[in-house]
Amino acid sequence: MPQWRDPANHVMAKQEQPGLLIHEIGGVDGVLEGHVELLKKHFHLITMKEFLENKKRLNEKIKSVFIHECKPVIDRELLQSLPHLKVIANSGVGVDHLDLKLIASFGIKVTNTPHAVSDSTADIGMALMLASARRLVEGCQISVSPQTEHFAADWLGDEVTGATLGIIGMGSIGYKVAKRAKAFEMKILYHNRNQRKEEEEKAVGACYCEKMEDLLQQSDFVMLVVNLTPQTFRFIGKRELELMKPSATLINISRGAVVDQDALVEALQNGTIKAAALDVTYPEPLPRDHSLLKLKNIIITPHIGTATVQATRKMTEEAVANILAVLNGLTIPSEVIPIRCFREHTYALAYLL
Repeated sequence: MPQWRDPANHVMAKQEQPGLLIHEIGGVDGVLEGHVELLKKHFHLITMKEFLENKKRLNEKIKSVFIHECKPVIDRELLQSLPHLKVIANSGVGVDHLDLKLIASFGIKVTNTPHAVSDSTADIGMALMLASARRLVEGCQISVSPQTEHFAADWLGDEVTGATLGIIGMGSIGYKVAKRAKAFEMKILYHNRNQRKEEEEKAVGACYCEKMEDLLQQSDFVMLVVNLTPQTFRFIGKRELELMKPSATLINISRGAVVDQDALVEALQNGTIKAAALDVTYPEPLPRDHSLLKLKNIIITPHIGTATVQATRKMTEEAVANILAVLNGLTIPSEVIPIRCFREHTYALAYLL
């Protein structure tokens, strides 16, 4: 059994299950109905609607909040109304929707689920790279179009085998991307806040680029696998795109705001880079008249990096383990620790994707 699930084996006292605040069950933003029984094994579930209708009776019972699809929204008013809240458990890795400084000021822990999402997110990164290189979306449209009478012999894509993949952000997800890329016999470059151990680099055949500029200039495919922080907001802009090869493809599986989308539109229109493949945008979904949606050299998917049966289940299990660890005073498997960054006067996150 994975280590991060061990705390779930510590059973809470059975007098009364601790209250767990959730947005709702089912619907667009609610907890998946198939996961409700898993949560009910350990917690008394309280929806936001129930809480708002019975604040005086329920605020003493709620000790944890489960965030699914960025809901419920955590603000000062909610935090002030929950005097016994101990932990906010986010389902997913990214916590840019949470005010970590505010939450920490109330003495409340924040957790996320990095172990649960790494494989599925690495998979979507590879899928986007392959789909873009081999023009799968265009190919499907040609195949099903009523106007298609023959397949053009000069309709060609690119091979990824032997190509250079530059990974920006070599945390757990980035490293799993590298493992998959090695199987495709790709040359792997990476840029990261910290260099990986030599044995880890050798295991996937990855070369460290201390300067991101070097990676951008050499890569045929550039994949973004970083957290969204004040330091990575619009991390890839006009300057960075102009450093890339005209034949290169940008792939983003992190957060939409990591890329300056106006600069990306311009780069795709002008041929500064060949193509882009995005699982994330800003906002989500994009306005229906957004310029990115009008381009032919882009693939956009609806933020489905973790949208698998297996990953969503693991995310809920990891969130449960995190909550139980906090409530039982145990070591927290996946705590998000805000670290003060004095130079930038902002809060950074103590983890990588």
